[in-house]
This record gives sequence, structure tokens and C-alpha cells, in this order.
Amino acid sequence: MSGDAYPDLPGLLGSRLCHDLISPVGAIGNGLELLSMSGSGGPRREEMQLVADSVAQAQARIRFYRVAFGLSREDQAMGTPELCDTLDGVYGAGRLQVAWDVSGEVPRPAARLAFLMVLCVEAALARGGRVTVARDRRSWRVAGSGPRLRDLGPFWALLEGQPCDEPLTPERVQFPLLARQAETMGLRVAVSAGEGGVTLNAVPR
Repeated sequence: MSGDAYPDLPGLLGSRLCHDLISPVGAIGNGLELLSMSGSGGPRREEMQLVADSVAQAQARIRFYRVAFGLSREDQAMGTPELCDTLDGVYGAGRLQVAWDVSGEVPRPAARLAFLMVLCVEAALARGGRVTVARDRRSWRVAGSGPRLRDLGPFWALLEGQPCDEPLTPERVQFPLLARQAETMGLRVAVSAGEGGVTLNAVPR
């Protein structure tokens, strides 16, 4: 059987990795909770808190990556509380703040699109900043602003269907994945990048 029989191999791979990682990370968290309840012979409270925070961050990252890089089906949906909780777990304590300005349930493919857009905008904000996610019917808008913007011109061109003359590195894999996801959903991505920020609009073709 050829690979063409599985059009979303990256999504299958992402789902498999996230599925296999979430259980052991969760087990670490459960173990920490048991240690904190025992109250004897364990690490100091500051050390426990540091490890607990790291576990929570890892769990949030895995949930985020499962949406952004995992398999997405049209018959699956995600609610606003789950999406906001995932974003807050990843970005809540960092230099980048992400506001989810979308109400109601979101089909899984659209959530994947939005999270990939967030990752692309995040890549441009070298010193952090603020990102807002909004939706208008079938269109999605992710706008970010911050104190310094990276020059990602070739990758913005890639999103708009133009050739990219830069080699693809792991930290930029979200760009071709976003272009593919938008095309799958019948959308095109328009990029507006200026001195203080960047806005991505995914709109019907």
C-alpha cells in the first residue's frame, strides 16, 4: 500500500507521539502529588513545585501539539474552555500572551488551523508580545504585536503560495503545515507584516 493512501501522515504521526507521551508525563504528575501528600522523606517544597510546574507545562504543550500537529476530523469539535485552558497552560506564564476571542465549539480542523497560525505568529515575535485569535464565519484572524519582529519574509511568502528560498528547519515546520491545512479547508492565508506586528488572515479562496 502506498503512502498516498494516508493523506495526513504528519497528523497521524503527531497524534501517535502525543498519545504515547501524555500517559508517562501524567504519571509523573500523579507521583508528585503522592509525594506531596506523604509529607516525609521527599524533596523540599521549592524543588517539588519546580518539577510540578515543569510537568504541567509539558502536559499543556502535548495537548497543544496534539491539536496543532495531530490528526483532525471534521466530525470532532473542541469547546472554548478546553481551547483556552490549553493556550493558558502553554502561554499563561510566559512572555507571549494569547487571547482566544472565539466563542462556542470549533471543529477540530479549524482548531488545528488556528493553533498553527498562532505558532507562525509566535515565531515572528522575538521578544514575546500579545496574540489575539478571532473568527468571522469561515475566516480566521490571528494578530500579534511585540517589541521586536523577526524577518520571516520567505516563510510569509510560503503561506501565500509563493516559493520559499530558505531551508526548512524544525522550528519553522508550522509554516508549510499551515499552508497545507488552509488549502485542505478551502482557505488562503493573507499576511500583513509591519514594524510592530503581523496579522494572518485565513479566508475562503
